[in-house]
Amino acid sequence: MKNQTNTILQTEDLCKYYGSGDNLVKAVDHIDLQIMQGEFVSIIGKSGSGKSTLLHMLGALDNPTSGKVYLDGENIASLKADKLSTIRRRKIGFIFQAFNLIPALNVWENIVLPLGLDGKPLDEAFIEDIIATLGLAEKKRSLPNTLSGGQQQRCAIARAIAAKPSLILADEPTGNLDTKTGDEVMALLKASAQKYGQTLVVITHNEEIAQMADRTIMLADGRILSGGIPTDRKNDAKEAVFHAKN
Repeated sequence: MKNQTNTILQTEDLCKYYGSGDNLVKAVDHIDLQIMQGEFVSIIGKSGSGKSTLLHMLGALDNPTSGKVYLDGENIASLKADKLSTIRRRKIGFIFQAFNLIPALNVWENIVLPLGLDGKPLDEAFIEDIIATLGLAEKKRSLPNTLSGGQQQRCAIARAIAAKPSLILADEPTGNLDTKTGDEVMALLKASAQKYGQTLVVITHNEEIAQMADRTIMLADGRILSGGIPTDRKNDAKEAVFHAKN
């Protein structure tokens, strides 16, 4: 993606531990990463590697044991619950493996519900554009139980995008879909994020989905094995070290 000039998301020495003594689990263990505005980043790793725990802290759904999480330059790890709730509503769009649609609401109502809860004005033209982009124009008045799995996930994507968040976080968004539908949904999600200038971070076990990303972060045992810092930033850091030594 273009215009990857500003850091939108960054962690410093981020840790999340559970238990103690012999039962201590280091789900996230001293992680430093940077994600740029407009970037599509995939996070991969085996089950238990800490992917979902990391994503929950990036999205202010969980507090770290220690360390910092910066979103748009603000350390959200130090904020109180009410402020975090506001940030989640206004700056972050979440997409999960479970679609989490309200059964009694139709597609349109599910998409605009978060806007109403936050008291935001409804940009109907923008919502209509999202719906058309995701191929849901003929399903606006349909209830979730009449939709296919792929259509339900598209609705969940539209809901995440509708509030115009700068960051979209997706945890195994194609996990409940067959391969063909999953590929279609991911292509639409990537296209939507590009169209609306949003940063996209996706957890996946699917190697093909990971390859769609601009960069892949690999986790193992709560630590980053590779991909934590954009390549151009790595080069900047190496150059700075070189000049400091000479």
